[in-house]
Amino acid sequence: MSLRINLRHLAAALEIRRLGSISRATRAVHLSQSAITQGIGKLEEELGFKLFDRSHEGLAPTETGEIFLQRANSAIGFLARMDQLLGRKANGGAMPLYRSLTVSQLRSVMTVVDERSYTLAARRLQLSQPTVHRAAQEAESVCGQTLFSKSPAGVEPSWYARHLARYISLFFAELAQGIDEVEEHRGRITGRLRIGSLPLARTRMVPRAVVKLLADFPEARVSIIDGPYDEQLHALLHGRLDVIVGALRDPAPSPEIEQILLFEDPLSIVFRPGHPLAQQKTLSPQELRRLDWIAPREDTPAREAFVQFFENSGLSPPEHVIECSSLVATRGMLMESDRAALLSARQVDTDVGFGLLAVSSTQLRNTGRKIGITQRKGWKPTLVQRQFLQRLQQEC
Repeated sequence: MSLRINLRHLAAALEIRRLGSISRATRAVHLSQSAITQGIGKLEEELGFKLFDRSHEGLAPTETGEIFLQRANSAIGFLARMDQLLGRKANGGAMPLYRSLTVSQLRSVMTVVDERSYTLAARRLQLSQPTVHRAAQEAESVCGQTLFSKSPAGVEPSWYARHLARYISLFFAELAQGIDEVEEHRGRITGRLRIGSLPLARTRMVPRAVVKLLADFPEARVSIIDGPYDEQLHALLHGRLDVIVGALRDPAPSPEIEQILLFEDPLSIVFRPGHPLAQQKTLSPQELRRLDWIAPREDTPAREAFVQFFENSGLSPPEHVIECSSLVATRGMLMESDRAALLSARQVDTDVGFGLLAVSSTQLRNTGRKIGITQRKGWKPTLVQRQFLQRLQQEC
């Protein structure tokens, strides 16, 4: 999001929304009436729509203004957490920390944390390196904390810097949601949807739901991101993903998320079609243990189910295991060998239909995984995001 918003002007707009007039807001934001009036004008010009209707009774938000300011209030809430994080040391606690910072400083801190380099951060922000370095130093001065130190690899962010960067990232994500909702109110459904997709979800569930969504909202902007769960969770907690779809974790890895169950999915034994055991109706745990396996990565629900199955049968898990989280690579190895893989039958139904793979009729007891949606607590989806969730539930 490239809006050049002045945080004090945004704070003034929120106070006007709360108090109903510029004169009442002056004390709260420590700005004169003329400064607030000019600031609101600049903010409306930057946003491209009116925030307030003026009358003899004062100021009241327009419909679009109320939509945006609700989101802006939530966004400012993330920045307000910085005071608690830093013990309100900055400015002696006289005013919220964010009112002493600029958007440029916030972006610089967030991007240097991401890139671990002033040079790479400057390239990403399309600014000069000294400009980014200076903005980060100014933020350190306002915060009253050392945020970055030199390291052999470049720049090392402190614990404070990493947590500040998360709040800053959530701030920008929430403002972007507000802009999307304003556009939806205007009839332009161009909102952004960013989906973290785990292995089972990315084969059919998510693609089908996205195709149906785009049939109704062709201008919606959709990104589907795969990768390890830990990376996706980090992106979700920083507002860079909206949802993660796939296997749920027990216990939940963060108090900041909520998990919504869609269905339970058992795991199956998958072979190449001509495998010597492919036609055998029942396979004992001892026979299964003697196989060479392709198994999911450790610390995943599927791998835990794999291990638990053999332990429940009084056996140690197989030792000849290739770890693989890629369905494409797993398919290739199964087709070229007598290995077996532990996968969801849903995940390979297309391959089975084309005769590329076969699913054993042997049922693996107690290997069901909970499949669902992971999202941030308190997250409010836009219209596009709500419609995707509805279509995803229909697919399940």
